[in-house]
Amino acid sequence: MPQPNLFLGIDVGTGSARAGLFTADGRMLGSATHAIKLWKPQPDFVEQSSDDIWAACGRAVRGALAQAKAKPEQVAGIGFDATCSLVCLDADDQPVTISPTGKAAQNVVVWMDHRAIPQAERINKTKHAVLRYVGGVISPEMQTPKLLWLKENLPATWQRTARFLDLPDFLTYRATGDDTRSLCTTVCKWTYLGHKGTTGAGWEKSYFNAIGLGDLVREKFARIGQRIRPMGEPIGAGLTAKAARELGLRPGIPVGVSIIDAHAGGLGLLGAPVGSKKATTATVEKRLALIGGTSSCHMAVSPKPRFITGIWGPYFSAMIPGLWLTEGGQSATGALIDHVIFSHAAAAPLLKAAKQKGVTIYELLNARLDALASAPGVKFPAGLTRDLHIQPDFHGNRSPRANPTLKGTMTGLTLSATADDLALQYLAAIQAVAHGTRHILEEMNRKGYRIDTLLACGGGTKNPVFLREHADITGCKIVLPKEPEAVLLGSAVLGAVAAQHHGTVLDAMAAMNAADKVVTPTKGAVARFHAAKHQVFHQLHTDFLNYRKLMAKA
Repeated sequence: MPQPNLFLGIDVGTGSARAGLFTADGRMLGSATHAIKLWKPQPDFVEQSSDDIWAACGRAVRGALAQAKAKPEQVAGIGFDATCSLVCLDADDQPVTISPTGKAAQNVVVWMDHRAIPQAERINKTKHAVLRYVGGVISPEMQTPKLLWLKENLPATWQRTARFLDLPDFLTYRATGDDTRSLCTTVCKWTYLGHKGTTGAGWEKSYFNAIGLGDLVREKFARIGQRIRPMGEPIGAGLTAKAARELGLRPGIPVGVSIIDAHAGGLGLLGAPVGSKKATTATVEKRLALIGGTSSCHMAVSPKPRFITGIWGPYFSAMIPGLWLTEGGQSATGALIDHVIFSHAAAAPLLKAAKQKGVTIYELLNARLDALASAPGVKFPAGLTRDLHIQPDFHGNRSPRANPTLKGTMTGLTLSATADDLALQYLAAIQAVAHGTRHILEEMNRKGYRIDTLLACGGGTKNPVFLREHADITGCKIVLPKEPEAVLLGSAVLGAVAAQHHGTVLDAMAAMNAADKVVTPTKGAVARFHAAKHQVFHQLHTDFLNYRKLMAKA
């Protein structure tokens, strides 16, 4: 029989479940992806099904085993990560509807769902001390506003639900039958104070009473977690026989305490040596993990807590044990770029041309930008957007303005709607996202970080224009990991720790993380151009607020 020597990472994103099989030194041998369903019954409502997600995990695991030509017996440990979505189950572990449609299958409030904006606003008006640990302002993407929305709008769901779980913790519960919650999920999304311990002492009773969720206090927090443990620690007796059949694995495989998907990316990135510099407590404050996708997360850690208005945290031991996590984010990055592209009149014919040529629409747009940049008088590609600017808060602002009601703006439009116009808007959208990252870095560095290196993963890192603009706009070097699927690798790190192949999360990161390509920022005229454009970035926000004030008088 083959020796168990592979570690399985299972990642549930917004649109798909993925699985990857890794060796102990971080090499991926096989992976697979399976789509998951998404419902949007009305504006700001985004829903999924936990049963559909679990079934997709099973298909992805079988696909990864097949691609790696591996046997289930070779899997020595499993790690799960997922989006910070809210799952509702009844006492029999059956789904409970969270939807205005009343459909039981739709029992997951997706992370990007903004139905709880009014509840978040009311919570923020309490100015409770707990809010210091979420950047001073709670987001409707976090769980307590969503819980309050359910209580107020779907009281039958509130009463019937026996377990409210963050999606990563649902996955480990489904895998093991053990209702252990993660320090990552509870600290980052549920207001648990991890520095007060892992025995439940971190639930702040006065906060829940103040915001209208005193039911949970009286229940001693049974429905949201009484056993909270560090990421990677093995849960219960491992994979149950039922879960093993559903995933195509063997029973008893150690399963590690889960982690949020972006934070898994941090585990797959931040341990990589960059040149001669290894990741140490001394160097880690100069690094930031940039995990991009539909949205983006910006993860930095420090030995001491840093309170930064509008940026989530500080969260104790929520990603790397013993260190405080600071988490910036943008609610729409890949989603914004795609919106700009596919809402344009030139998108359909350009997409057809891309399919005929066997390339992506992004590659065609990049080629158009290269052609435009070669025209006389254009000194560098970024200069093509001198008169075209986008303010990127199309889905509100997560950090550092922490205002989900903000809207996006675009200025410098003409009556033309050609492929070249689309290419310029596409470039402006990428630049807007990068200026948002620069804004987050400015606030972090103002409070004691010294970030000069971004370790990046996600779809955007496959795009040379995205990388170039982020390096030039932030002034940071961008390091790409040797294993581009850093989120899957981060989950596998937890599997390796659960299996006790690596002693600690830091040990596993050191053994399994590796750096590859480095993108350096351009100085001189390009830097001066982006300094001016960054002023425009801030002015667009100021102007938007002024417009809102003017209209408030109408």
